[in-house]
Amino acid sequence: MIQNKHLWIILLTVIAVAVLSTNGLAEGKKLRIVFNPPNMAFPWTTFTAHVAEEEGKKLGVDIILQDGQGSSSKQSSDLRNAVNQSFDGIVLTPNDVNALVPVVNEVVDANIPIVTVDRYVEGADKPVPHYGVDNVAGGAKMAKFVIDKFPNGAKIILLTGQPGSSSAIDRAQGIRDTIKAVGDRYQLVADQTANWSRAEALTITQNILTSLGDPPDAILASNDDMALGALQALQQAGVPKGKVVVLGYDAIPEGLAKVRDGELAATVEQLPGQQVKNAVDALVAFLRDKKPLETLKLDPILIEKNNLNQAERISEVE
Repeated sequence: MIQNKHLWIILLTVIAVAVLSTNGLAEGKKLRIVFNPPNMAFPWTTFTAHVAEEEGKKLGVDIILQDGQGSSSKQSSDLRNAVNQSFDGIVLTPNDVNALVPVVNEVVDANIPIVTVDRYVEGADKPVPHYGVDNVAGGAKMAKFVIDKFPNGAKIILLTGQPGSSSAIDRAQGIRDTIKAVGDRYQLVADQTANWSRAEALTITQNILTSLGDPPDAILASNDDMALGALQALQQAGVPKGKVVVLGYDAIPEGLAKVRDGELAATVEQLPGQQVKNAVDALVAFLRDKKPLETLKLDPILIEKNNLNQAERISEVE
Protein backbone atom coordinates (compact mmCIF):
# COMPACT_ATOMS: atom_id res chain seq x y z
CA MET A 1 0.00 0.00 0.00
CA ILE A 2 2.77 2.40 0.92
CA GLN A 3 4.63 1.55 -2.30
CA ASN A 4 1.47 2.07 -4.39
CA LYS A 5 0.83 5.35 -2.60
CA HIS A 6 4.32 6.54 -3.51
CA LEU A 7 3.78 5.52 -7.14
CA TRP A 8 0.54 7.53 -7.30
CA ILE A 9 2.27 10.57 -5.86
CA ILE A 10 5.06 10.30 -8.43
CA LEU A 11 2.55 9.82 -11.25
CA LEU A 12 0.46 12.83 -10.21
CA THR A 13 3.60 14.94 -9.89
CA VAL A 14 4.69 14.01 -13.43
CA ILE A 15 1.24 14.86 -14.81
CA ALA A 16 1.17 18.21 -13.00
CA VAL A 17 4.62 19.14 -14.28
CA ALA A 18 3.60 18.18 -17.83
CA VAL A 19 0.42 20.26 -17.66
CA LEU A 20 2.28 23.26 -16.26
CA SER A 21 4.97 22.92 -18.91
CA THR A 22 2.38 22.74 -21.69
CA ASN A 23 0.56 25.78 -20.37
CA GLY A 24 3.82 27.63 -20.04
CA LEU A 25 4.68 26.91 -23.65
CA ALA A 26 1.21 28.00 -24.80
CA GLU A 27 1.35 31.18 -22.81
CA GLY A 28 4.94 31.87 -23.88
CA LYS A 29 4.24 31.61 -27.61
CA LYS A 30 3.40 35.07 -28.89
CA LEU A 31 1.02 35.45 -31.78
CA ARG A 32 2.68 36.70 -34.96
CA ILE A 33 0.49 38.90 -37.14
CA VAL A 34 1.46 40.42 -40.47
CA PHE A 35 0.45 44.02 -41.15
CA ASN A 36 0.66 44.62 -44.90
CA PRO A 37 -0.14 48.18 -46.08
CA PRO A 38 0.10 49.19 -49.76
CA ASN A 39 2.81 51.86 -49.63
CA MET A 40 4.78 53.21 -46.69
CA ALA A 41 5.77 56.28 -48.73
CA PHE A 42 2.53 58.03 -47.76
CA PRO A 43 2.05 59.71 -44.33
CA TRP A 44 -1.36 58.11 -43.81
CA THR A 45 0.12 54.62 -44.25
CA THR A 46 3.06 55.33 -41.97
CA PHE A 47 0.64 56.39 -39.26
CA THR A 48 -1.47 53.22 -39.58
CA ALA A 49 1.64 51.04 -39.36
CA HIS A 50 2.68 52.81 -36.16
CA VAL A 51 -0.80 52.30 -34.67
CA ALA A 52 -0.70 48.59 -35.58
CA GLU A 53 2.68 48.14 -33.88
CA GLU A 54 1.54 49.97 -30.75
CA GLU A 55 -1.68 47.97 -30.58
CA GLY A 56 0.35 44.79 -30.95
CA LYS A 57 2.51 45.76 -27.95
CA LYS A 58 -0.60 46.52 -25.94
CA LEU A 59 -2.09 43.10 -26.72
CA GLY A 60 1.17 41.19 -26.35
CA VAL A 61 1.47 40.10 -29.99
CA ASP A 62 4.22 40.59 -32.56
CA ILE A 63 3.27 42.78 -35.53
CA ILE A 64 5.43 42.07 -38.56
CA LEU A 65 5.36 44.95 -41.03
CA GLN A 66 5.46 44.36 -44.80
CA ASP A 67 5.66 47.34 -47.18
CA GLY A 68 3.72 46.81 -50.40
CA GLN A 69 5.65 49.65 -52.08
CA GLY A 70 2.66 50.46 -54.26
CA SER A 71 2.88 47.08 -56.02
CA SER A 72 0.18 44.43 -56.08
CA SER A 73 2.74 41.83 -57.16
CA LYS A 74 4.99 42.65 -54.18
CA GLN A 75 2.05 42.45 -51.79
CA SER A 76 1.12 39.08 -53.30
CA SER A 77 4.68 37.81 -52.91
CA ASP A 78 4.90 39.05 -49.31
CA LEU A 79 1.62 37.37 -48.40
CA ARG A 80 2.75 34.07 -49.94
CA ASN A 81 5.88 34.30 -47.79
CA ALA A 82 3.64 34.87 -44.77
CA VAL A 83 1.75 31.68 -45.63
CA ASN A 84 5.01 29.72 -46.02
CA GLN A 85 6.20 31.00 -42.64
CA SER A 86 2.91 30.02 -40.98
CA PHE A 87 2.06 33.38 -39.45
CA ASP A 88 -0.97 33.36 -37.17
CA GLY A 89 -2.95 36.08 -38.94
CA ILE A 90 -2.83 38.86 -41.54
CA VAL A 91 -4.11 42.44 -41.60
CA LEU A 92 -4.08 43.64 -45.20
CA THR A 93 -4.66 46.99 -46.86
CA PRO A 94 -4.79 45.83 -50.48
CA ASN A 95 -3.13 47.90 -53.17
CA ASP A 96 -5.88 46.93 -55.62
CA VAL A 97 -9.46 45.81 -55.08
CA ASN A 98 -9.15 42.90 -57.54
CA ALA A 99 -5.44 42.14 -58.04
CA LEU A 100 -4.95 40.76 -54.51
CA VAL A 101 -7.86 38.32 -54.74
CA PRO A 102 -5.80 35.27 -55.88
CA VAL A 103 -3.33 35.51 -52.99
CA VAL A 104 -6.13 36.24 -50.51
CA ASN A 105 -7.74 32.98 -51.64
CA GLU A 106 -4.41 31.20 -51.01
CA VAL A 107 -4.26 32.67 -47.49
CA VAL A 108 -7.80 31.49 -46.77
CA ASP A 109 -7.06 28.03 -48.18
CA ALA A 110 -4.07 27.84 -45.81
CA ASN A 111 -6.47 28.44 -42.89
CA ILE A 112 -4.73 31.67 -41.89
CA PRO A 113 -7.30 34.26 -40.78
CA ILE A 114 -7.12 37.49 -42.78
CA VAL A 115 -8.91 40.83 -42.47
CA THR A 116 -8.68 44.02 -44.51
CA VAL A 117 -8.39 47.55 -43.16
CA ASP A 118 -9.11 50.84 -45.01
CA ARG A 119 -9.32 49.13 -48.43
CA TYR A 120 -11.13 45.89 -49.21
CA VAL A 121 -10.87 43.11 -51.79
CA GLU A 122 -13.73 42.19 -54.08
CA GLY A 123 -14.50 38.75 -55.49
CA ALA A 124 -12.60 36.45 -53.11
CA ASP A 125 -13.89 32.88 -52.75
CA LYS A 126 -15.00 33.72 -49.20
CA PRO A 127 -15.96 37.14 -47.79
CA VAL A 128 -13.01 38.84 -46.07
CA PRO A 129 -13.98 40.76 -42.90
CA HIS A 130 -13.31 44.46 -43.44
CA TYR A 131 -12.54 47.17 -40.88
CA GLY A 132 -12.76 50.59 -42.45
CA VAL A 133 -14.86 53.66 -43.03
CA ASP A 134 -17.76 54.41 -45.38
CA ASN A 135 -15.76 56.15 -48.12
CA VAL A 136 -18.79 56.63 -50.36
CA ALA A 137 -20.39 58.64 -47.56
CA GLY A 138 -17.14 60.57 -47.10
CA GLY A 139 -17.07 61.57 -50.76
CA ALA A 140 -20.73 62.54 -50.61
CA LYS A 141 -20.04 64.84 -47.66
CA MET A 142 -17.32 66.62 -49.65
CA ALA A 143 -19.67 67.21 -52.58
CA LYS A 144 -22.51 68.30 -50.28
CA PHE A 145 -20.20 70.90 -48.71
CA VAL A 146 -19.60 72.46 -52.15
CA ILE A 147 -23.29 72.34 -53.04
CA ASP A 148 -24.19 74.15 -49.83
CA LYS A 149 -21.37 76.65 -50.37
CA PHE A 150 -22.44 77.43 -53.94
CA PRO A 151 -26.26 77.12 -54.08
CA ASN A 152 -26.39 78.57 -57.61
CA GLY A 153 -23.96 76.09 -59.09
CA ALA A 154 -20.22 75.50 -59.28
CA LYS A 155 -17.39 74.38 -61.52
CA ILE A 156 -15.42 71.64 -59.79
CA ILE A 157 -12.09 69.88 -60.30
CA LEU A 158 -11.94 66.31 -58.94
CA LEU A 159 -8.56 64.75 -58.16
CA THR A 160 -8.97 61.03 -57.57
CA GLY A 161 -6.69 58.49 -55.91
CA GLN A 162 -4.88 55.45 -57.24
CA PRO A 163 -7.00 53.59 -59.81
CA GLY A 164 -8.02 50.16 -58.55
CA SER A 165 -7.89 50.99 -54.84
CA SER A 166 -11.28 50.63 -53.19
CA SER A 167 -10.90 53.88 -51.23
CA ALA A 168 -10.28 55.85 -54.44
CA ILE A 169 -13.19 54.14 -56.18
CA ASP A 170 -15.63 54.73 -53.31
CA ARG A 171 -14.69 58.34 -52.58
CA ALA A 172 -14.99 59.28 -56.25
CA GLN A 173 -18.34 57.49 -56.46
CA GLY A 174 -19.69 59.44 -53.50
CA ILE A 175 -18.60 62.73 -55.05
CA ARG A 176 -19.80 62.00 -58.58
CA ASP A 177 -23.17 60.56 -57.55
CA THR A 178 -23.93 63.49 -55.24
CA ILE A 179 -23.04 66.07 -57.88
CA LYS A 180 -24.97 64.24 -60.59
CA ALA A 181 -28.08 64.13 -58.40
CA VAL A 182 -28.36 67.94 -58.19
CA GLY A 183 -28.27 68.65 -61.91
CA ASP A 184 -26.21 70.50 -64.51
CA ARG A 185 -25.53 73.58 -62.39
CA TYR A 186 -22.67 71.64 -60.82
CA GLN A 187 -20.06 70.54 -63.34
CA LEU A 188 -16.96 68.42 -63.01
CA VAL A 189 -14.82 70.46 -65.40
CA ALA A 190 -11.90 68.07 -64.77
CA ASP A 191 -11.86 64.57 -63.31
CA GLN A 192 -8.38 63.07 -63.14
CA THR A 193 -6.24 60.80 -60.98
CA ALA A 194 -3.17 62.12 -59.20
CA ASN A 195 -2.46 58.74 -57.58
CA TRP A 196 -2.57 60.08 -54.00
CA SER A 197 0.58 62.09 -54.82
CA ARG A 198 1.17 65.73 -53.85
CA ALA A 199 3.69 66.18 -56.66
CA GLU A 200 1.34 64.73 -59.27
CA ALA A 201 -1.54 66.84 -57.96
CA LEU A 202 0.60 69.98 -58.27
CA THR A 203 1.46 69.27 -61.91
CA ILE A 204 -2.01 68.10 -62.89
CA THR A 205 -3.72 71.08 -61.23
CA GLN A 206 -1.31 73.47 -62.95
CA ASN A 207 -2.18 71.93 -66.32
CA ILE A 208 -5.91 72.04 -65.64
CA LEU A 209 -5.79 75.67 -64.51
CA THR A 210 -3.95 76.58 -67.71
CA SER A 211 -6.49 74.77 -69.88
CA LEU A 212 -9.51 76.26 -68.09
CA GLY A 213 -8.36 79.85 -68.21
CA ASP A 214 -10.54 80.91 -65.28
CA PRO A 215 -10.12 79.17 -61.91
CA PRO A 216 -12.86 76.72 -60.83
CA ASP A 217 -15.05 77.30 -57.81
CA ALA A 218 -13.81 74.22 -55.97
CA ILE A 219 -11.23 71.45 -56.00
CA LEU A 220 -12.10 68.15 -54.35
CA ALA A 221 -9.07 65.97 -53.67
CA SER A 222 -9.46 62.37 -52.54
CA ASN A 223 -6.66 62.75 -49.99
CA ASP A 224 -4.92 65.59 -48.18
CA ASP A 225 -1.62 65.17 -50.01
CA MET A 226 -3.34 65.89 -53.34
CA ALA A 227 -5.24 68.79 -51.76
CA LEU A 228 -1.94 70.28 -50.59
CA GLY A 229 -0.52 69.90 -54.10
CA ALA A 230 -3.59 71.68 -55.50
CA LEU A 231 -3.14 74.51 -53.00
CA GLN A 232 0.45 74.93 -54.14
CA ALA A 233 -0.64 75.05 -57.78
CA LEU A 234 -3.21 77.75 -57.01
CA GLN A 235 -0.61 79.78 -55.15
CA GLN A 236 1.91 79.51 -57.98
CA ALA A 237 -0.77 80.52 -60.48
CA GLY A 238 -1.41 83.69 -58.49
CA VAL A 239 -4.97 82.75 -57.54
CA PRO A 240 -5.94 84.75 -54.41
CA LYS A 241 -6.11 82.67 -51.24
CA GLY A 242 -9.67 81.48 -50.60
CA LYS A 243 -10.96 82.21 -54.10
CA VAL A 244 -11.08 78.48 -54.84
CA VAL A 245 -12.57 76.21 -52.17
CA VAL A 246 -10.26 73.21 -51.67
CA LEU A 247 -11.21 70.07 -49.74
CA GLY A 248 -9.06 67.08 -48.81
CA TYR A 249 -9.55 63.69 -47.20
CA ASP A 250 -7.66 61.86 -44.40
CA ALA A 251 -7.28 64.63 -41.79
CA ILE A 252 -3.49 64.27 -41.57
CA PRO A 253 -1.83 66.82 -39.25
CA GLU A 254 -0.57 68.99 -42.12
CA GLY A 255 -4.04 69.06 -43.64
CA LEU A 256 -5.61 69.92 -40.29
CA ALA A 257 -3.18 72.84 -39.91
CA LYS A 258 -4.31 74.15 -43.30
CA VAL A 259 -7.97 73.87 -42.19
CA ARG A 260 -7.13 75.75 -39.00
CA ASP A 261 -5.38 78.48 -41.01
CA GLY A 262 -8.23 78.78 -43.51
CA GLU A 263 -6.36 77.48 -46.55
CA LEU A 264 -8.22 74.17 -46.76
CA ALA A 265 -11.98 74.53 -46.42
CA ALA A 266 -12.35 71.06 -44.95
CA THR A 267 -10.96 67.54 -44.80
CA VAL A 268 -12.66 64.22 -44.12
CA GLU A 269 -11.72 62.35 -40.95
CA GLN A 270 -11.81 58.61 -41.54
CA LEU A 271 -10.43 57.62 -38.12
CA PRO A 272 -7.48 55.54 -39.37
CA GLY A 273 -6.19 54.76 -35.89
CA GLN A 274 -9.58 53.37 -34.88
CA GLN A 275 -9.81 51.38 -38.10
CA VAL A 276 -6.47 49.68 -37.42
CA LYS A 277 -7.23 49.07 -33.75
CA ASN A 278 -10.57 47.51 -34.69
CA ALA A 279 -8.87 45.18 -37.17
CA VAL A 280 -5.99 44.11 -34.90
CA ASP A 281 -8.24 43.72 -31.84
CA ALA A 282 -10.76 41.63 -33.77
CA LEU A 283 -8.09 39.36 -35.25
CA VAL A 284 -6.44 38.77 -31.87
CA ALA A 285 -9.82 38.09 -30.25
CA PHE A 286 -10.53 35.52 -32.96
CA LEU A 287 -7.16 33.82 -32.55
CA ARG A 288 -7.32 33.71 -28.76
CA ASP A 289 -11.02 33.32 -28.02
CA LYS A 290 -12.56 32.31 -31.38
CA LYS A 291 -14.70 35.45 -31.35
CA PRO A 292 -16.26 35.73 -34.84
CA LEU A 293 -14.72 38.22 -37.27
CA GLU A 294 -17.33 40.70 -38.50
CA THR A 295 -17.05 43.63 -40.92
CA LEU A 296 -17.20 47.02 -39.21
CA LYS A 297 -17.47 50.37 -41.02
CA LEU A 298 -17.07 53.72 -39.26
CA ASP A 299 -18.88 56.94 -40.17
CA PRO A 300 -16.58 59.62 -41.65
CA ILE A 301 -16.58 63.15 -40.20
CA LEU A 302 -16.25 66.33 -42.26
CA ILE A 303 -13.71 68.44 -40.39
CA GLU A 304 -13.95 72.22 -40.65
CA LYS A 305 -12.38 74.96 -38.55
CA ASN A 306 -15.30 74.85 -36.09
CA ASN A 307 -14.94 71.14 -35.26
CA LEU A 308 -11.19 70.55 -35.46
CA ASN A 309 -11.31 68.98 -32.00
CA GLN A 310 -13.08 65.94 -33.52
CA ALA A 311 -10.03 65.07 -35.62
CA GLU A 312 -8.24 61.96 -34.42
CA ARG A 313 -4.76 63.47 -34.85
CA ILE A 314 -5.45 67.06 -33.74
CA SER A 315 -2.86 66.74 -30.96
CA GLU A 316 -0.13 66.38 -33.61
CA VAL A 317 -0.89 69.71 -35.28
CA GLU A 318 1.89 72.25 -34.78
